[in-house]
Amino acid sequence: MASAGQPLGMSPVEVAAAIRRTRLAGPTETATILIADPHEINRRILRGILRSEPYRVLEATHHEDALRLLNQEKIDLIVLDLMLPEIGAPEFCRRVKLQRHTRLVPLLVITSVQGVENEIAGLESGADEFLTKPLHPAVVRTRIAAMLRQKAAIDSLEEAEGILFALAQAIEQRDTCTGLHCERLALISVTIGQCLGLEQPQLVALYRGGFLHDIGKVSVPDAILRKPGPLTEEEWRIMRAHTVHGEAICRPLKTLAPVLPIVRHHHERWDGSGYPDGLRGEQIPLLARILQIADIFDALTSERPYKPALSWQEAVAILEEETRRGWRDPHLVAVFRAICEGKTQLPRGQCLNLEPDAVRASLENMRVALLQ
Repeated sequence: MASAGQPLGMSPVEVAAAIRRTRLAGPTETATILIADPHEINRRILRGILRSEPYRVLEATHHEDALRLLNQEKIDLIVLDLMLPEIGAPEFCRRVKLQRHTRLVPLLVITSVQGVENEIAGLESGADEFLTKPLHPAVVRTRIAAMLRQKAAIDSLEEAEGILFALAQAIEQRDTCTGLHCERLALISVTIGQCLGLEQPQLVALYRGGFLHDIGKVSVPDAILRKPGPLTEEEWRIMRAHTVHGEAICRPLKTLAPVLPIVRHHHERWDGSGYPDGLRGEQIPLLARILQIADIFDALTSERPYKPALSWQEAVAILEEETRRGWRDPHLVAVFRAICEGKTQLPRGQCLNLEPDAVRASLENMRVALLQ
């Protein structure tokens, strides 16, 4: 934990630089290649071609063995024969791409069957590359090296994103006295989005925004973040800057582009009196307006040293009062009241239960559904 008066340890520029370094870093482990082919002679040829490279090679003679190894090992690339027994390469590719933990593993299909229709079928089912026999060793090695470089780049992006999520949760622990704040925001925001009929990419952005919305507070000193009394004008200037800093931290990751409006604009107000840009009405991005309601509701219904937790009825009444003042989106507040009162049909008929165990269970189900 940082000492009083000091940031968590990194400025927004330093965080962004660290993320860029993560993205540019090359693979740090020996790549593992899985060869799935029923014929020993084919596997032996591929082993010979790859012998000069520093790869770890695993073998499977059946699709079930290959899928078992995928669940047990960290596989970086799969080389398989088009005529894999029983299911064939296209069906095997579909199964690999349907599982979240393997969908980014590249697939190289090798075949002795001529015909563009086979290649089309394989590529449509998820294969990344095709090679036709007879194999030229230099071509095989070059193609595999290129696919592994792409896989390493994807892995580094996922690692960088994971760093940001961990950092965001560490920041929340500085700023809040109750657990699961980020989780509740993700759950409430996505629930509102589902009731509005938003598409999956928007729901994924809301899910991620629940965790990342306040990541810019990494630049706010503890003396300000934890100050028990009112902030000075200068302290408020520093606090308000967290939205701009958060956007700068997340911007290097293209996968987080849909989250940037949430991070920057979740403190804007309907009448234009918010920050950082003084947007008003529908100038404020919809996803930012949704997360704002979730954030305020959670703050009101959570216990703090300086206040008790309010009931959902009291919290919604405050949201409605702030709407009359011109601060909140009237339509979204009305939708949220309907959700709390059980008047809006939620997906799969569930209710919005914010008890800790229910939040964890609901969020895990939501994570699986959204991030497939």
